[in-house]
Amino acid sequence: MTLIIPEIVSLHAEEAGSLFEMRRGVLNAPHVRLTDLQRAFDERIAAHLDALAVAGEHAWPFCEAALEEPSVGAVFAAAVRAVEEKRQDRLDRLFALVGVIAETRAGLIAALGWVERERLHGIGVALLDSDDPLRLTVGIAACSTHRVDPGLMSQGWLADAEASVRASALRLIGEVGCDGAMRECAAVLTHSDPECRFWGAWSSVVIGNRGAGLKALADAGVDAGPHRDEAFCLSLQAMTVGAAHKVLQSLARLPEDLRYLIQGSGIVGDPVYVPWLITHMSNEQSARLAGEAFSLLTGADLALLNLERKTPENFESGPNDNPDDPNIESDPDDNLLWPDPKRVEDWWSKHGSRFQSGQRYFMGAPVTREHCIEVLKNGYQRQRILAAHYLCLLEPGTPLFNTSAPAWRQQRLLAGMN
Repeated sequence: MTLIIPEIVSLHAEEAGSLFEMRRGVLNAPHVRLTDLQRAFDERIAAHLDALAVAGEHAWPFCEAALEEPSVGAVFAAAVRAVEEKRQDRLDRLFALVGVIAETRAGLIAALGWVERERLHGIGVALLDSDDPLRLTVGIAACSTHRVDPGLMSQGWLADAEASVRASALRLIGEVGCDGAMRECAAVLTHSDPECRFWGAWSSVVIGNRGAGLKALADAGVDAGPHRDEAFCLSLQAMTVGAAHKVLQSLARLPEDLRYLIQGSGIVGDPVYVPWLITHMSNEQSARLAGEAFSLLTGADLALLNLERKTPENFESGPNDNPDDPNIESDPDDNLLWPDPKRVEDWWSKHGSRFQSGQRYFMGAPVTREHCIEVLKNGYQRQRILAAHYLCLLEPGTPLFNTSAPAWRQQRLLAGMN
């Protein structure tokens, strides 16, 4: 008989969910490395989930209680327990919940991605065989998180009448590196559904299309839309340096796109942009973003090289305690360092000669497979995401390295990469 302390088990359920939600917030962070993800989040989440597993059946009422105020984290914790115990009835309840509260669906998908693949034996097949679009979409997304091709070309998902199913299948093409689906991706580049259109273009580029697919993705990268950031970054990575220059030149005419222009200069990686980036380090509104772009291009760590400065006096960003202040937006650069323009300029005058104008640099070196793997091992999350995409662009048909996967799974994959 298992003896439990209800308050402790309840705390484990709450902490597993809240830590998972915090983890989601740093997966694209500029200041978090893989080791940070492991120590600050994954090991702690795993410990709480292990405690719930030890509590066994006694844990479920506490997971269920957390669902009374549905959240991504609460669904995640409950779904992990339901999967590990192979309780289809509990999974059914979770599907009913996420079907009504769509924003919690990410927790269910993440739980299927968190557990090891063998835990999904039977569950995954049932989802992929389902006639319910929600279950089928979640099943395809689970394959995405594990980078498993469940037979994309032999199934009918790419022609499914439900747009959400088609979009999920189109995304899976790029994530598993199904380069035999080039024609299927090209067929949806003008699709009426924006999700199908975007994921068709995205996967098309990931698996090697540098023609119509890249043009469609580049168009999405300069137009307002929910996937603009993803489209902008990947399209610049896939373009030649010359073509990317033209995109940035068009953005330079639009003051409202200054952030994209600064970010894009770091992604294009041509050292010709460095002097311009340094000038923007003197502007409080653009300094930190310019510093990040400079580091992305040169590989210079602002903190390690003592190229940073203190936050300017009286600088305020994001929401504050004043209820009458209309500024309620969080600062997108909150976790970035403040570069010291003079120190950065001095560093560039000493080291700039090793960078050749007209060439692309990523974290201080040309884009190669070996260099990208090194960035995946030691870089920050934003840099790691770019490195993962570069690996696919260098070798179309390669599965996209999942920088959101549990840290131990990422480390296991990296250990096998040469």
